[in-house]
Amino acid sequence: MSINGLLEIIEGIAGIKLNRNYDLSKPQGVRGRNSDNTLIQETLGWEPEVNLATGLEKTYHWIKEQYERRKRGEVVVD
Repeated sequence: MSINGLLEIIEGIAGIKLNRNYDLSKPQGVRGRNSDNTLIQETLGWEPEVNLATGLEKTYHWIKEQYERRKRGEVVVD
């Protein structure tokens, strides 16, 4: 999945649309970095319990809650 694909998932979760500004004069890094979980699945019988979109949604809402609590002056996770 591309960075744009991740952004689209997060935009959907947050209910926003981000403006994207690409600086193509900067290094672009690795063109692709994918995880093939076949070996861990075959060796240990492990696979993720939730898909990426669900995990991002849970994480987004947790971070949002921490942010809102901090704004109210509550002690939150450091």
